[in-house]
Amino acid sequence: MAEYDLIVIGGGSGGLACAQRAGEYGARVLLAESGRLGGTCVNVGCVPKKVMWNGAEIAHALEDAPGYGFAIAGASHDWAALKRGRDAYVARLNGIYERNLANRKVELARGFARLASRGAVEIEGRIATTAHVVIATGGRPLLPDVEGAELGITSDGFFDLEHRPRRVAVVGSGYVAVELGGILAALGSSVTLAIRGQRVLKHFEAMLGEVCVEMMKTDGIEVVTEAWPECLRRGAGGGFELQLRDGRSIGPVDTVLWAIGRSALVADLGLENAGVELDPYGFVCTDKYQVTSAPGVYAIGDVTGRLQLTPVAIAAGRRLSDRLFGGQPDRHLDYDNVPTVIFGHPPIGTVGLSESAARDLHGESVRVYRSAFVPLYHALTARKPRVHVKLVTVGPEQRVVGVHVIGEGADELLQGFAVAVRMGATKRDFDDTVAIHPTVAEELVTLR
Repeated sequence: MAEYDLIVIGGGSGGLACAQRAGEYGARVLLAESGRLGGTCVNVGCVPKKVMWNGAEIAHALEDAPGYGFAIAGASHDWAALKRGRDAYVARLNGIYERNLANRKVELARGFARLASRGAVEIEGRIATTAHVVIATGGRPLLPDVEGAELGITSDGFFDLEHRPRRVAVVGSGYVAVELGGILAALGSSVTLAIRGQRVLKHFEAMLGEVCVEMMKTDGIEVVTEAWPECLRRGAGGGFELQLRDGRSIGPVDTVLWAIGRSALVADLGLENAGVELDPYGFVCTDKYQVTSAPGVYAIGDVTGRLQLTPVAIAAGRRLSDRLFGGQPDRHLDYDNVPTVIFGHPPIGTVGLSESAARDLHGESVRVYRSAFVPLYHALTARKPRVHVKLVTVGPEQRVVGVHVIGEGADELLQGFAVAVRMGATKRDFDDTVAIHPTVAEELVTLR
């Protein structure tokens, strides 16, 4: 029976970060993973998605090129070639992660792991013991509970597509639906987006979702609102028909992509053997130190259901190892003011409170600044997408508690503004910062 200082179940972003940081402190660490290293982000999430997004951005640039004097005609896109390059890059990352573990003397166990008891983990019949176990198994995309749901694909299936489908229905209103729908449309698919309400990204600042819908329509995406799926069937003439509860139908389409959310990967983990509790949605309950209901058992990343973002999982994992092995007893992740980007077309960046959330907390002390403009890049192009920015401030000092941007450059400019929000910058601090001209970012320091 082997004994370790730390056992990590799951080799995704959070698990890898936690294990490697513990290894740097000299802890004896075992990481168990039955699939490819890197988890969702590297294999069927952030990394391959961003590669596809880059391709879609090039498609938009080709559309804009004539405005700058380029004569481009007959350009075509080879989906299969893009997929081959993308998959080869991901495979290289898998190997890099394995070498990184070895460099930090983290033992890698290939196989399915489960809790045998609070301090014991079973991996393919082998028992290992430890004082600290981290559950970092991540999540998986959901299928809806409707007839024929299995005929569609999820985001996992999107990355398996060998060829670009000609007609696609994307069902969902979150960031996965916005991102994958935008990629497919830019690369040439006819896309219908089916959403249950009137706007997308309903958990974000309302402006972002409202503007996003309008921009998707401008890009040729059909947006079907108040769309509640009832069943998915094969059409008589080929393709699929998505029937809605109110009698409407979408189709025929070649592919239906479900993007309706994710669930925690906790099946058969033996959580009951250690007394680990789940919340009503099936995610592992943790406190601010990532401790579960079972002392000595921790959970990080998507399996907890808290801000399902790769950098969040990494930060939580590193801070946990700092606390357990680095002599930092109060080290933990602050889940407030976490910046995020939705890689739509154009990208969307957001950090802090929405206007609605700020008013709920601070009432009449909230003041909002907003602007919309066509960026200089599009001065010469046929397309004229506007950038929309919003600052949310509170109190007499006008402390900036929210920064929201949809438009060109939002993905790259947000990181620095997130630092400012976290440090408690005020509107005066923004005003006193000299603008960089001509940029999209300067609008945030020149708002009136």
